Amino acid sequence: MQQSPIFSHLHDLLLWLIPATNKFPREHRFGLAQRLQKQAFDLQHELIAAVYDKRYSEEHLIEADVLLTDLRKTLLLCQELGLLQGGQYRHVSLIVTNIGNRLGSWRNPEKDRSAQPKHRIADAEAGPG
Repeated sequence: MQQSPIFSHLHDLLLWLIPATNKFPREHRFGLAQRLQKQAFDLQHELIAAVYDKRYSEEHLIEADVLLTDLRKTLLLCQELGLLQGGQYRHVSLIVTNIGNRLGSWRNPEKDRSAQPKHRIADAEAGPG
């Protein structure tokens, strides 16, 4: 089974985020670092739940959207506090933006299809993300 792009982007986020937050100064490692990691893992949980819990899929996707927004705000705060350098913030922002775009496509597939070229519709129909 091929992994959905949203889960690939989320995996990339976690692979980058865990080592990056482990380098935070001690006074932020147990606050902001843990918060960022928890937000990312909670986002992953909601997306997995949306795949398996068909009855409440939309609720899980809404919660994932809330978690993604919260994650963005926490990352911005970390950048403003100097915990993430400009290049790091740009890199993680690109990953988070890709996740957000995929999540938006998953939540609103009809809107996404109308804006896509025809050769990409098959990709959208392949599944979430």
